[in-house]
Amino acid sequence: MSAAERLTDTLYGLGWSTVKTLPEPVAVRLGRSIADLAWKQRGKGVLRLESNYARVLPDATPQRLAELSRAGMRSYLRYWMESFRLPAWSPERIRGGFDPKDVHHLTDGLAAGKGVVLALPHLANWDLAGAWVTTALETPFTTVAERLKPETLYDRFVAYREGLGMEVLPHSGGSAFGTLARRLRDGGLVCLVADRDLSSSGVEVDFFGARARMPAGPALLAQQTGALLLPVTLWYDDSPVMRGRVHPPVEAPESGTRAEKTSVMTQALADAFATGIAEHPEDWHMLQRLWLADLDPAKGPA
Repeated sequence: MSAAERLTDTLYGLGWSTVKTLPEPVAVRLGRSIADLAWKQRGKGVLRLESNYARVLPDATPQRLAELSRAGMRSYLRYWMESFRLPAWSPERIRGGFDPKDVHHLTDGLAAGKGVVLALPHLANWDLAGAWVTTALETPFTTVAERLKPETLYDRFVAYREGLGMEVLPHSGGSAFGTLARRLRDGGLVCLVADRDLSSSGVEVDFFGARARMPAGPALLAQQTGALLLPVTLWYDDSPVMRGRVHPPVEAPESGTRAEKTSVMTQALADAFATGIAEHPEDWHMLQRLWLADLDPAKGPA
């Protein structure tokens, strides 16, 4: 393990061991202070966040984009402060910390025994939404996590999410898809963050007027198992409660090849994600390159 990896692991360890013991108002102020400091330093992550917001709001002025990136960093640090504190939250605090709309799409699907795939973008706090599902709905689910460096940091994330009632599979290794399909055929629930392709073999979609690539997994799982595919969007408001919406099911086309059906369904997911992101862009924590033109400068501006 390199010195940088050891430092990263140590910092995250301190977050989970220390931040969760702070009084909530202190943690909120700390998160906001860190966010503002990072924003003022104008590092690569902040600049990328601003660039991504420029694609969401192409008519925004530089001043508006700067204001939005500051709000975005505050939202991002709110996510981290909440996540560090989630293991110490009581069941009552978790149940009261999230107020989703149209949950009937999820509960009806589970009651029908079909299995459900929830697909969501990097909006607000997806870990809190997951904790709410396992606590308020008393429904366990399976998800996938990107393998992080160092390995000890990945282990921390797995332990953290398993502590919230999730079954966590590694993104790499090739066996995740089969396990997810088995869970769905048994009538279970699978939750996947699905606005950024990690495999470079995803599906091209139109996203805010430009081409991007998103993972094919949610659509393929729904086709292969007959599970419902439900987009979910999340956002913060001025209260301590996170809001969210479960969108209507994405249906598989009646005709076409598997690849064609997957393309149509993934585009439908992208459209649902875009609706939520356009309404609450500051809560979209996309600090990485996403659009194809940004991934390959030869295709357009970075």
